[in-house]
Amino acid sequence: MSTLKELRDIRIEKLNSLKKLGIDPYTAKNLKNVKNIDLKDKFEEYEGKDIVAAGRIMAIRSHGKLAFLDIYDESGKVQLYIKSDDMPEPNRQENQIGFSELDLLDMGDFIEGHGIVTKTQRGEISIAIKSIRVLSKSLRPLPESLQDTEIRYRQRYIDMIVNPEVKKIIETRSLVVQSIREMLMKYGFIEVETPVLQPIYGGASAKPFTTKHNALDSTYYLRISNELYLKRLIVGGFEKVFEFSRDFRNEGIDRGHNPEFTMLEFYWAYADYNDLMNLTEEIINDVIIKVKGSLQFEFEGQMLDFTAPYKRITFKDIILEKTGVDIDKITREDLIEEIKKRKLDIGLNKNPPIKDLLDEFYKETCRKGTTQPFFLLDYPAEMIPLAKKKFEDPTKIASMQLVCMGFEIIKAYNELNDPIDQYERMAEEQVAIDSGTSEEAQPIDLDFIKALEIGMPPTAGWGMGIDRLCAFLLNQHTLKDVIIFPTLKPEQNKTTKDVLDEE
Repeated sequence: MSTLKELRDIRIEKLNSLKKLGIDPYTAKNLKNVKNIDLKDKFEEYEGKDIVAAGRIMAIRSHGKLAFLDIYDESGKVQLYIKSDDMPEPNRQENQIGFSELDLLDMGDFIEGHGIVTKTQRGEISIAIKSIRVLSKSLRPLPESLQDTEIRYRQRYIDMIVNPEVKKIIETRSLVVQSIREMLMKYGFIEVETPVLQPIYGGASAKPFTTKHNALDSTYYLRISNELYLKRLIVGGFEKVFEFSRDFRNEGIDRGHNPEFTMLEFYWAYADYNDLMNLTEEIINDVIIKVKGSLQFEFEGQMLDFTAPYKRITFKDIILEKTGVDIDKITREDLIEEIKKRKLDIGLNKNPPIKDLLDEFYKETCRKGTTQPFFLLDYPAEMIPLAKKKFEDPTKIASMQLVCMGFEIIKAYNELNDPIDQYERMAEEQVAIDSGTSEEAQPIDLDFIKALEIGMPPTAGWGMGIDRLCAFLLNQHTLKDVIIFPTLKPEQNKTTKDVLDEE
């Protein structure tokens, strides 16, 4: 069996032969005037017409004075039907090759076929070729299949070619984003852009990535959330804003987390979290119908039903129901004893505050076993320092999460607009940072406090991970399968020769 280096050397020889013929192997000029799929979907319209198709060669079959090439563009496949008698002398100035030079083509090359739309004797829609132009010569042969997960993630450009379902995932992800954008704009939201580099990180409980801006001689952080900037826009007079943002969190990588991910956040002045739940059901159901065609669909062997209204249960009640623990009465010390007694995988060595313990206790004892979608309501006030306390019960915040199959899909709440309360809560977070008891607490952002002092109307805010939603809709086990280029540990630097010798 030939090595990759030997196969590549053969292709380089063909490349040089094309150049000797006066052919540009990487031409910029292209005359394509039809998509491959249109020749099949609208055959009656195109039959007998002179057209130009283009794409990547994925099959070559030669039979004496006949040859058949299957070429693929973004829309699909079309067959080129080539008879030596039908091809005149090639025009080198137009980058054309003759029938006798078809052996200079390889699987993976991009070519352009000019000819008449027809059907073969076997009834396959084809293009009876008059001329062929070389568009781009491939030097590396494509594998017949690509099953190794690590290589698939690292070499998505190959994965998309040999595993067509990957391309379908990317297209569906685009549909999800487009559908949500259209829904929000229909309700009068405007799309905005906020900074990725931030002098103070905030808007979520997460450890940031740190970087240095040389010209300003200052430390900056890749944003963990765009929340505080979007709320500044509400202060500035906008009432409905949203942003699809790339966020970054310096945390572990597993099936449900990637350090770089896509969030959608929107903020709605004069609304509360009940309005958010109603809009959430409309947005999610609209997307599910467009992608799945039904509100009932399968995810990892479990039939999910997103028919609205979704079940609603408070944070206190779900823990009481599942564990018998009343979070209104339990102390931090008793909660630690409960964690030890149940042998839960919750780190206690850094003396975490009770809010972190409650969150982990809920995740380990309640969220893991969930299947159907539901709204989780009214977190304890200390758990989300940016959310407004409930007037009737200040120990809770007016918050909601959409949870399904053990994962949080959406988090939303009434936004805290009391600058004094906000400062005090941020100060508590800062103490946790300074004491080293939490790596995910949020520092004080004095400019944001200043904005709240200018005045922010009653506002409800909403955030959703696009990657996680797409994983559900596409029945993918890990977020890596719905992120086009997931974060991976870098490979060691290698020369081209090293790579060729290894492969």
